This record gives sequence, C-alpha cells and structure tokens, in this order.
Amino acid sequence: MVAIEKLAQITQRFEFLEAKLASGETDDIAALSREYAELKPVAEEVAAFRAITEGIEAAEAMLADPEMKELAEEELAELKAQLPDAEASIRLALLPKDAADAKPAMIEIRPGTGGDEAALFAGDLLNMYRRYAEDKGWTFDIIEMAESELGGIKEVTAHVKGQGVFARLKYESGVHRVQRVPVTESGGRVHTSAATVAVLPEAEEVDIDIPGTDIRIDTMRASGAGGQHVNTTDSAVRITHIPTGIIVVSSEKSQHRNREIAMQVLRARLYDLERQKIDDARSADRKAQVGSGDRSERIRTYNFPQGRMSDHRINLTLYKLDQVMQGDLDEIIDALTADAQAQLLADEGL
Repeated sequence: MVAIEKLAQITQRFEFLEAKLASGETDDIAALSREYAELKPVAEEVAAFRAITEGIEAAEAMLADPEMKELAEEELAELKAQLPDAEASIRLALLPKDAADAKPAMIEIRPGTGGDEAALFAGDLLNMYRRYAEDKGWTFDIIEMAESELGGIKEVTAHVKGQGVFARLKYESGVHRVQRVPVTESGGRVHTSAATVAVLPEAEEVDIDIPGTDIRIDTMRASGAGGQHVNTTDSAVRITHIPTGIIVVSSEKSQHRNREIAMQVLRARLYDLERQKIDDARSADRKAQVGSGDRSERIRTYNFPQGRMSDHRINLTLYKLDQVMQGDLDEIIDALTADAQAQLLADEGL
C-alpha cells in the first residue's frame, strides 16, 4: 500500500491549494488552478480510503462492547471488503499522467502490403474509427484523403475531437493485419493484407514552436484519384520541415485552409516525434510494450473467416469481429489501458 505519509502530503497540498484559490491571494491563479484540478481526483480517492480505514478502526473498537459486537462485525466485514478496491483506486490515481491524454487526435491510415485489398481494408479501418467516434459523441472530420480506384483508401488523415480522445485511441498505432477473401479474388482463397495506423496527439503552437526558417512552403496543382480534391488552381500546399525531412501535403480548395491544415498535421507529427524520443529514452532497458507507438509493430489481426479479432500485445482474442468492425472497440481499449496501467504500477513500485 502507498505510504500513509504520502497520502497525508497529498491531502495537505490539496487543502493548501483549495484555501489559496478561495482567498484569491495569488499572482498565478492559472497554474494553481491546473494543479488543483489534477490533484482533486487523487485527493478524493485518498479521502474515500481514509473514510474506510477510520470506519474499520471505529468498528474494531466497538467489538469490545457485547451489545454492539454483532453490528460491528457486520460493518467490519463490509468495510474490509471495500479496502482492496480503495487501495487500487489510489494507486491508479497516483500514476504519472500523460499530458497528451486529454488532447484531440490525428488518425493517419495508410495501406501496407496487399495492393487493392490493403486499400479496401484501410477504408474499413477508417469506418471503424468513425463509428467508434460517433458512439462516443466525438467530432470526426476527414482533413485529407486519397481514394483508390476500387473505393479503398490510399491514405487518409482524420481529426478527432472530444473528451479524452487521445487517451482512448493512442494504443491503436501500429500495423493492423487482415485475413479474408478479397473482393478481387475469384478462387475463394484467403489473403493476408495490412494497413498502418498512426494516432498522434494534436499539438498547439505552445506545445511545438516551428520557426519560419525551418520550413519550406510550396504550392502546386491539387490532384487525386476519382476526382478527389481535384481543381484547376494551384491551391494545394506542401510544407517541408527541413530539420527532420517531414513532408505534409494538403489539397483542399482553399490555399489558406491548406496551409492551416498542413501546419496542424506538421505540429502533430513533430510533437509525436518528441514524445517518441522521451518514451524511447525512458524504456531503453525494456522490450516493446503497449503504448510504445511503434508504427512497424504488428498489433492486431482481423480474421474474417473465423470472425476473430486478436490483439497480439496482450494476447486478447474476441470472436465478435462484426461488432468490432462496427466500432465496438471499448472492450479492446479497456484491456489495453488496464495492461498499460499495470506496467506503470510495476515501474513506479506502487
């Protein structure tokens, strides 16, 4: 269990912040408010834990009274049953917070091996995430998309905005493999194809500063398969980040909007790059793990003939592929989140 001294320090700090904000006697109300908001759920878990432990002490003291013994025993059993969950909640509340968890996200999907079938599967993944976002009440906007001749996706970038978006979607990054009979297969043979998903936290200008000297902006004629984003003006914008070589292209109809979109995507990619460097340094002595965001890691297989979805990182297999493809992802994401929390608890010694 977490040291009692640490719990006391948390309560003391929370009460100090509460009093300070109530008095209005501070020059940095924004910083104190942020700390207060971050500490509040932890303080609430500590208060709940203390209420249980104090109740146990009171019930144990009542055991000496013959008239109260039976009632005390009942109360004691009930409180002791609540104690493990209260302890677990405190440990989770004390875990280091990912600053990006509350941010909106960019989802980039590209077909991998498999030709036309991989492009069709990329489209299926796009629809899966769109439906999941709809179920969550999130906003899901396509900001750039190129379609294949058969109606699949050559590449797509979507912007997802809502409560806790990145926290829920961040474990989706990696290679998604599909096993099924392609629509182009006349012999009924099962093929294996893949698509790559990258989920990036949206970065604000305060998160990533991009000097004008670090980028080159070019305008060009928009183009795309099947008339997608095609027009006759030089409105498409390509931004090259010179230090990293990252290239972002946006080809909507408005050149001004294209610059805005391209910079938004570039900031997200650079922010993600910085997060990856920090994660790599932190886990240099550890093998690949959930949440590493390794784009080359095969994370999941969707087997259509058997109606099976398998997440290889946590050895989770569900025989409800139809529901998964319709956006029923909570069971998978909850399991991935729990596994990541267990790893963090072990790392932090909580």
